[in-house]
Amino acid sequence: MSTPRQSEIPASDPFALFAHWLAEAEASEPNDPNAMALATATAQGAPSVRMVLLKDHGPDGFVFYTNAESRKGGEIRTNPQASLLFHWKSLRRQIRIEGRLSEVSASEADDYFHSRSRKSQLGAVASDQSRPLPDRGEFVDRFEEAERRFEGEEVERPAYWTGFRLVPEAFEFWLDRTNRLHDRRRFLRDGAGWADTLLYP
Repeated sequence: MSTPRQSEIPASDPFALFAHWLAEAEASEPNDPNAMALATATAQGAPSVRMVLLKDHGPDGFVFYTNAESRKGGEIRTNPQASLLFHWKSLRRQIRIEGRLSEVSASEADDYFHSRSRKSQLGAVASDQSRPLPDRGEFVDRFEEAERRFEGEEVERPAYWTGFRLVPEAFEFWLDRTNRLHDRRRFLRDGAGWADTLLYP
């Protein structure tokens, strides 16, 4: 069987291509097709990475939500450059996205917070994310206290719970091929548009 000579990653709008690949992942991935690795760094450049969930995307960027007083939140505040990685094993595809983060509006954060399940809202109230926890019982106690405090009322979004939007400066799409002859295409922001090139695997 001959090796394909043409790239199967089209030179197109990277946002449209992302949306197409995500839709295919949503049809095939068994768990959390919107899961993405978020890489941040301290002001001194020490990196850290963790999985978060993509909650919105479009030409204005890629949005996730978190406790802004967590480790990732502190790193974002001091060094807003970040990178995302989507890996869909069932499709043998990945996408890297690089850019700068900015905080979403309070109304956007409110809308998303109140779209979550009530127990997830209460969990956000109860958690001092990333801080030392003496034992799990303390967290459960705080959760139950939040349940009592907001019983019969709307859960108030904590001021520290917010969202961030990554505005891309670069995309890289990767597609697995036999014999490690993989397919890679990189898009770089070029004024109002995008310049793209294939990369050696």
